[in-house]
Amino acid sequence: MKRVAILISGSGSNMVRLVEEMQDGRIDGRPVLVLSNVEGAPGLRKAEARGVPTATVPHADYPDRAGFEGAIQTVLERAEVDLICLAGFMRILSPEFVAKWEGRLLNIHPSLLPLFKGLHTHRQALEAGVAVHGCTVHGVTAALDDGPILGQAVVPVKPEDTEADLAARVLKQEHKLYPAVLAALCRGDMPKVALLT
Repeated sequence: MKRVAILISGSGSNMVRLVEEMQDGRIDGRPVLVLSNVEGAPGLRKAEARGVPTATVPHADYPDRAGFEGAIQTVLERAEVDLICLAGFMRILSPEFVAKWEGRLLNIHPSLLPLFKGLHTHRQALEAGVAVHGCTVHGVTAALDDGPILGQAVVPVKPEDTEADLAARVLKQEHKLYPAVLAALCRGDMPKVALLT
């Protein structure tokens, strides 16, 4: 059984879905740590309520990224983590940190990569006039929002959509896609998952 750490910065809705699926036995993994870079992030309380150990490593407490990531690495090693899932972790990780976890570090991004990297993906999709939008789970590499695509879920873009409408529709698919990809990885499969609305 894989020992899974989930890194968050905010409410942790994707983290909750991953934890629930692991605790219910639908993923052959065990949530051993939820870590945040934000003191008092709401997701930490949600993890604690589900009996998952938590840790906070505030990035502002460190003079540079190397010190911050070194502190994270220490916590991850102490928890004997096999896989890391980034779930709304709003810090860019250095190539050195990523290299240590190559092949064991996942992220979910709210667009159909390689389209719309970075922030404000729903706004980017609406401004581009695309017919479909969605989310992607990918392996993390040194390049931002890059790396091998492990699964994607697609939603339609409606003419009347606002950013909030589109974000809500994509988030529902994120909550299905991320657990499906993690389950496949924990089984030892190389996932290729597509979920359509």
